[in-house]
Order: sequence, then C-alpha cells, then structure tokens
Amino acid sequence: MEKLKIGISIGDLNGIGAEVVLKSLKDKSLFKYIIPVIYASTKVISYHRNIIKEDIPAYQSISGVDRLKPDVINVINCWRENVSIQLGTGTEESGKYAWMALDQAANDLVEGKIDALVTAPISKEAMKMAGFPFDGHTEFLADKCKGKQALMLMVSDQMKMALATTHTPIRYVPDMITKELVKEKLEQLEGSLKKDFGIEKPVIAVFGLNPHAGEKGILGTEEEEVIRPVIISLKKNGMIVMGPYPSDGFFRAAQYKKFDGILAMYHDQGLIPFKALSFNNGVNFTANLPVVRTSPDHGTGFEIAGKNMANPDSFRHAIFTAIDIVRNRKSFDDLRKEVVEKKPKPSEDMVN
Repeated sequence: MEKLKIGISIGDLNGIGAEVVLKSLKDKSLFKYIIPVIYASTKVISYHRNIIKEDIPAYQSISGVDRLKPDVINVINCWRENVSIQLGTGTEESGKYAWMALDQAANDLVEGKIDALVTAPISKEAMKMAGFPFDGHTEFLADKCKGKQALMLMVSDQMKMALATTHTPIRYVPDMITKELVKEKLEQLEGSLKKDFGIEKPVIAVFGLNPHAGEKGILGTEEEEVIRPVIISLKKNGMIVMGPYPSDGFFRAAQYKKFDGILAMYHDQGLIPFKALSFNNGVNFTANLPVVRTSPDHGTGFEIAGKNMANPDSFRHAIFTAIDIVRNRKSFDDLRKEVVEKKPKPSEDMVN
C-alpha cells in the first residue's frame, strides 16, 4: 500500500500546536501509512521537542516535498530567521509565521504535491494582527480552491455535524439562513457523506434556527418559511432528510445516534453538543473542496502551552481521518469510473 504524503501546518508557535503534532507522531504505527511533512522550521521543532522531553522520531530538514524521505519526520523550513517564541500568548509575529506555514502547505496541497493537509490550531487574533484577511482555515482554503464553497464538517465516532454558517456573529445569522443556503449546505453534506465517508444513502437531520424550532411560527418563522420547504423539496428529489428539530430536545433524546449527518444553523448550536459528546476525538474537516484538510477540534491552548500537558488524541484522529477520506475518495472515483465504463454506448440505430 502506497504511503500518503500528509502535510502538517504548525499553527501558532506560542500555543500547543507543535506539542500535539510531535506527540501524535510518536505513534510509530502512523509511519506505515504516511510520510509526514511539517511546514514550520527545524529551530521551532527543536524548541518544542526539548519541552516535551519524550522519545520523538528523528526528523530531517528538506527544501521541498520532492525530497521527502519515509520513516522520518520531514520538516520544510518555511523561514530561515530566528523567531521569538512567547508561549501562552498570540502575537503579530506568531500570526505571521503561522500564516507563512499555512500558505506554503496549502499551495502544495492545491498543486497535488501532498495528499492531504492537517492543520494545527491558529489564533484568529494573532492572524488578524498579522494581516490575515480570512476568518479561519475554512475560508482561507476555499479561496485557495478558486472560491469554491466549503462546508465545515465536524467528525467523530459519535456524529458528523455540519454548519450552515460558520464564523458568523450571531446577530447576522438569521439574515443568512435562506432557502438557497440551506439547500446548498444539505446537498454538500450529502455529497460528502457519500464520497468522503462511503455512506451510500445517508440519513440527515436538520436543526431549526429558533428555540423549539420556532414552535410552529410562535417563536420565529424561519423554520416554516425557509427550512421546512427546503426539506420537503429535497425529499421529493430522493434525499433522506428530516427536521427541523429543536437542538436541545434532539440531544436529550439521543436522536443523533439515528442519523449519519446533522446540519446546524450556526456555530455554537452545532459545536457545543459536538464537543461535549466527542471530547478528545473530534475532528474538523473542510468538506466540499477538491482537496482534503482536517484539524483537531480544539484551539491554541495558550493556557497550557509549554507545560507538556496537551492531549494529542484529537490531532491523531485528524491524521487518521485525513487518511480515510483520501482513500474513500479514491474508491468513490474508481467506482464511478467503473460504472461509466460499463455503461452501454448507444448503437448507430439508437443515434439515428
């Protein structure tokens, strides 16, 4: 089995990103499946390795992915200068270097030089100080893919939670919930469940926007005027989609166990229950793009940076999820190609 080239962007240098990356790569079984390549600098890796004081596999500095070596950690030096590391706080400098690493990794990903990208956490505040013009990884990668619309999909053993809106202030969310948006996100979610996770006929739940899913218009009209009509329309076209459900009752009754995917209307509506039920094994996957990118479901962890306390489980899950998605996509494409090739071609009589 050919090893996959998995890129890893280092994230904020002052957070726990480098720690969870290195701790994840202690798992020698990973090297059976991947060739890891970290986008950072060897000086930064050495600094964090000395903090961990554990048996980390050997690493080598390389100039580009054309020089990758198996069975070691490959580090692409995205900068040569010395960096001032201030553990526990996001700075303009930490944002600058996180951006540099992410940009080089994303370019290699889009150009097909690596098979997938796993991103360590960034600080949105530090990135903004450095001039980063996007709200997060999701929007940045969508732009790298020629503006294609991305779907933020949280993945764990318990559930797959997609978001209709992502990093949007709550005051703007209601105006964004349109029939067009809900339809688009549900179609993207169904497509990802089929292609990326091998679910032939996914069953999808949809949340309402308002308390009690609007209580038939008493507590809000978006459910009756926007969300429900889209669900009815998609059902007529063969999609297995149900709702809108009030999210509080949905989780109290453990209904999430009956569905392959869930669409939440806004960030906290989906991520609060997801993180509560998927502690330490959640993964953020940027779906509906031609490339594969995953990340852990936690942030920079500034409060524990440099204390050798960070749990690498979510980052390790992010690596394995990336591997699975790359393979599932290949199987999906191979199957589709096989179906096309077996499809009978029209005879001359049929054409005439």
